Amino acid sequence: MNTVRQYYRVDRHRINMVRFIFEAYEGVAVVTTLDAARGSIVLAVAPGCTETARMVMNDLGRHFLIEPCSAPVKVESNSNEADND
Repeated sequence: MNTVRQYYRVDRHRINMVRFIFEAYEGVAVVTTLDAARGSIVLAVAPGCTETARMVMNDLGRHFLIEPCSAPVKVESNSNEADND
């Protein structure tokens, strides 16, 4: 199944809420956290569900910070982590 990826920055304290909302909308989208500290998430939206996902995010955006992003937010890797492998 080809999904459409939509990137957002949300209030980091609300990431789980967004995830739970989309779990209730079974089959619409899967939420993945890219960077919890920055509130960066991506929605993998099922075919034919982009309008539903957009409407849900717009509605949630009336209650707390949600900003669409055109590309994923770059997460800087810690050079020490690479040395520990």
